[in-house]
Amino acid sequence: MRIAVTIFLTDETITPTRLARELEGRGFAGLYLPEHTHIPVERTTPYPAGGELPPEYGRTLDPFVALGQAAAITERLGLGTGITLVAQHDPITLAKQVASLDHLSGGRFTLGVGFGWNVEEAADHGVRWSTRRELVRDRMALMRALWSQAPTAYEGKFGSVRASHAYPKPVQKPRGPVTGPRTLVGGAAGPGLFAHISECADGWLPIGGRGLGETLPVLRTAWADAGRDPRALQVVPYAVHPTPGKLARYADLGIEEVVVQLPPAKEAQVLETLDGLAGYL
Repeated sequence: MRIAVTIFLTDETITPTRLARELEGRGFAGLYLPEHTHIPVERTTPYPAGGELPPEYGRTLDPFVALGQAAAITERLGLGTGITLVAQHDPITLAKQVASLDHLSGGRFTLGVGFGWNVEEAADHGVRWSTRRELVRDRMALMRALWSQAPTAYEGKFGSVRASHAYPKPVQKPRGPVTGPRTLVGGAAGPGLFAHISECADGWLPIGGRGLGETLPVLRTAWADAGRDPRALQVVPYAVHPTPGKLARYADLGIEEVVVQLPPAKEAQVLETLDGLAGYL
């Protein structure tokens, strides 16, 4: 099983370059970074995990800038977002950022797609909360048009693009209905999410990985009903606090990659945590 990590990198933590070197040198599979542009002080949206929102949410580095640094000083380490808040981006610019990072890293990028939880943050980006999922699907379709090998126009409910020359292209070739880099969709289990994944993604990025014994068969059925190759489905439990028993259960379910959570800390504490994870590699 491949072991990757995620961390809230901030202006107060270990740097992206130092962490990336340590991860690659120790044999970790990848580095996934979250995204928040800002956290409004006047916020009524509750923190999904309960309690007070940790301060690192308002200090998070831009994931594409940080991953660009990590890509420049590594050769094998996977690079991903966990997740990109697609609704809060201009899709034409985001398509360029994603393709550029994937190209410059030699195809090592994974685009984690999410719908968000912070109503106030999204509102400042002009996002109407009730339609954000439909907006994300529309913007992803527009981005796939720009990633297509031939100039391809797209006309959607929320945006459009003319048939255009748009390079570089993501390294990975189209596979079934998916064009672009490896694409994993985050979110809670349910028929709507599983239909979306089966329609236009490579797999699922479930936070914490709880209940997979019950939900994975449902996803696999939706995947098969969409005519997708069962062997192609990728499920990557995200922000996991690992134990030997938990990883063994994942392996029994056919899961090949897990993303474990690192503390948003300075170098010494992060490296100590990596030492403790060495037994899982």
